[in-house]
Amino acid sequence: MPLLRVNLNFKPTQLQKMTWRSAVWLLLALLLPMPAYAAEPVSLQAQPLKLMDVYQQALAHDASLASALSANRAAQEIIEQGKALYRPTVNFNAETNALKSSFHYLSTSSTDRSQFENYRYGVDARQPIFRQQNLIQIDQAGTQVSIADKQLNVAQQALMLRTTQAYFDVLMAQDRIDLIVAQKTAIAAQLAQAQANFDLGSATITDANEAQARYDLAAAQEIAALNEFEIAKHAVQAITGQLPQRLASVKPQLKANEMSLSMATWQELAMLNNLNIQIQQDTAKLAEQEIARNQAGHLPTLDAVASYTNSYANGTVSRFGAGNELQVGSIGLQLQIPLYEGGAVSSRVRQAVLNKQKALDDLDLVRRQTELDTQRAYLNLSSSIAQLKAFDQAILSSQSQLDATQLGYQVGVRTSVDVLNAQQQLFSAKRDALQARYNYLTNIIRLKTATGIVAAADLVDINQQLE
Repeated sequence: MPLLRVNLNFKPTQLQKMTWRSAVWLLLALLLPMPAYAAEPVSLQAQPLKLMDVYQQALAHDASLASALSANRAAQEIIEQGKALYRPTVNFNAETNALKSSFHYLSTSSTDRSQFENYRYGVDARQPIFRQQNLIQIDQAGTQVSIADKQLNVAQQALMLRTTQAYFDVLMAQDRIDLIVAQKTAIAAQLAQAQANFDLGSATITDANEAQARYDLAAAQEIAALNEFEIAKHAVQAITGQLPQRLASVKPQLKANEMSLSMATWQELAMLNNLNIQIQQDTAKLAEQEIARNQAGHLPTLDAVASYTNSYANGTVSRFGAGNELQVGSIGLQLQIPLYEGGAVSSRVRQAVLNKQKALDDLDLVRRQTELDTQRAYLNLSSSIAQLKAFDQAILSSQSQLDATQLGYQVGVRTSVDVLNAQQQLFSAKRDALQARYNYLTNIIRLKTATGIVAAADLVDINQQLE
């Protein structure tokens, strides 16, 4: 931030005309404390970060993007799960059991006891040959992965907008502090002058009281601005994981480009490229596939099956002596034809049809919202362009008004309050002009985000407007 230069070279004749109270007010005007962020010499501060620097930090540290990336990686596994539906399954099974019995003869009072043990293990395999439900589920896996990929892209685009907004929020808060400090300096000088005039008997105490009230208000605004500045920096920290020290400012010669495309054209682009619309289209497609999958519950299934079993038994009740071993192997086809499942399949089909209708209704809702968001972003960007020109002219007009008012005050035709009002108007115009600059750059990203065409190259373009 530029350092405030203070000139302490006053003529002795000026000081001789003032009382000690006037001198105090004048020193107050000249010795205002600098804002906390400007206390460190510029040479000792790190190189200011530009928008792309902050965006690169956000890519590495943003929690929302990390969550979306993890969700996307998890969704990729759905493809393998779908493929597994038509791969063979092989299971190994084993069991053992023991039987002990005691048989008592009442007529002879004798007892027979027996012991029997059985051991069995086996392997069975199944290869689906025809399962319509599985084929449709494989297609659904592809649709689900497509949705996950688009959701990741949405998170990336949202990060670009959040980073841009957070970046310029910091700059705006920083500029507001600068403007308030400059305003306090001007008010303090006016306060000192009003007090001096009162001491000389050429003005009433009302002018000094008015200036004091304006100064106190500016001091309160500075406290609020410093708080907003800290909040804005921590918002960047939430995205990047680092508290920004210095951010590059926008070049003074920033010129807004006129809108080359109409609102209707931007809306057409949004209908074609907006990722939320595409996600909802895939969701409707997934619902259609779900109908077909549930309808397949009425169709037969055909599997190839094979098994091998080895069992061993021994004990006193073994028919073939002390023990026996049995080995069984089989291979064949298994056909299942569903006849009646209590109406569950038909109910699931009806449910899937209703879910599809909901997906279509949601698609219509997303399209309307996208159209509205595009309209709003287009109008906001158009307004920012117009405001840039208007506020630049307002600054010139406000400066001319202030100069004329100060001259009128010196010759006695304007009051101190008039000067304070003119100063306030000038600082308000400067603040609004800065806000318009930041809104213009942010609204570019907002409009392209609404249409779904925002890319890192757009941030690079804005980055070139920083210094």
